[in-house]
Amino acid sequence: MIFLLLAIISVTFILPIGTAAYYGETEVIPAFAFPGAVCIAAAAVFFIAGRKQRVSLTARDAFIVVAASWVFASILGAVPFVLSGTIPRIADAVFESVSGFTTTGATILSDIESLPVSVNLWRCQMHWLGGMGIVALTVALLPLLGVGGFQLIKAETTGPEKGKVTPKIATTAKILWFIYAGFTVIQTVLLKLAGMTWTDALAHTFSTLGTGGFSTKNQSIAYYQSASVEWICTIFMILAGVNFSLYYYAILGKFDDIRHNSELKAYLAIIGVSTAAITPFILAGSDSVGDAVRTAAFQVASIISTTGYSSADFNLWLPGAQLVIVLLMFIGGCSGSTGGGVKVVRWVILSKQMSNEVRKMLHPHGVFSIRLNGRSGRKDVVFSVAAFLFLYLLLVFITAYIAALDGTDVLSAVTASLAMVGNIGPGLGKVGPVANYGFFADGVKWWFSFAMIAGRLELYTMLIFFMPSFWKK
Repeated sequence: MIFLLLAIISVTFILPIGTAAYYGETEVIPAFAFPGAVCIAAAAVFFIAGRKQRVSLTARDAFIVVAASWVFASILGAVPFVLSGTIPRIADAVFESVSGFTTTGATILSDIESLPVSVNLWRCQMHWLGGMGIVALTVALLPLLGVGGFQLIKAETTGPEKGKVTPKIATTAKILWFIYAGFTVIQTVLLKLAGMTWTDALAHTFSTLGTGGFSTKNQSIAYYQSASVEWICTIFMILAGVNFSLYYYAILGKFDDIRHNSELKAYLAIIGVSTAAITPFILAGSDSVGDAVRTAAFQVASIISTTGYSSADFNLWLPGAQLVIVLLMFIGGCSGSTGGGVKVVRWVILSKQMSNEVRKMLHPHGVFSIRLNGRSGRKDVVFSVAAFLFLYLLLVFITAYIAALDGTDVLSAVTASLAMVGNIGPGLGKVGPVANYGFFADGVKWWFSFAMIAGRLELYTMLIFFMPSFWKK
């Protein structure tokens, strides 16, 4: 399974190899071709040797396979950086690769524009592959893994409740990837019409829909000074932060399911309220009210979807606007989206439970349930959400403490840890939108890499390996 996944990723090396050939970057081609050929050959050997064996995975096997898949995929993604000499240090290359596949978008690079075009495209392409899920891609392309496939998807998919939109999990994965690819084509064309080159349009589409945030420019989206580019990216960042299953329901005409979706309504409300809250703080430094609204909407969409793009340096904003940004870091996108973070649905569940607790004080003998999507939900989901939130904040605290041990100030350490665990990218202070993570010690970068993968896989898939009971028969 893992070798097949690496082979699939290796096949996608064709795009950066073709880009390198087109731009005359011949010295970069072996950095992709060599590891790609090795992985494809190894996968072919293992596939031929085990082609008659039926794959069956237990829940324990699924955790191991998914965790190992993300670790090895990140290592493979780092190899072209090292072999091409663009990021020669292994800790830096792995950090950049993990940040790419987990759609975090944090970089150790200070001069992105000096990289070969093909390498920059690969950085953004990793976002696109990791956004919908590299294991989900494998399951979609290899129906022979149908037995146990749902266990794999459950271990990788975000959100407190996992489900299928079709009876077969492989079919579900294919449908979601087709929708993802359709959005990719549309946004790429729109960005091209807005003035980008085809390569930049594709790279930024990869980053936007994968909610990653890597850019081909040092100034990120601010480089283009284009209202059209900002609005296009804002809209698609918001779309990428929505549960992709809802798009399938839209195709089927199940608009009632979309209209009654509690998480979607809360997600859109948070975006609207946050944009309105930030706009007054940045109005004085904007050319017009429309300019302030566009900038506020862009940064709100960027942070809540955990994309991490910047059209302005919010490190320079007034504290009130920065506070809204930090609060959005605690929220994240919707479950089943390409976004990271705690997820909106968990906050919806906790807010409804809080409302029930208040009502119980007024009506001690009353029986109250949590209603999600117009239906009563399971009571035990509250305990699941509470446990997840505790574990999430604990990992944020530990990560912030490790960052602080490196001599980083409290603001930078805390927002960096939120950015790592929530797969957001930029923070405040030394890790602001125009800064990078290159100044951290190698040991901190290795921990950050672990925190990014743990955050992308919703913590349990990675942290379960530290429980002694997992290793007992």
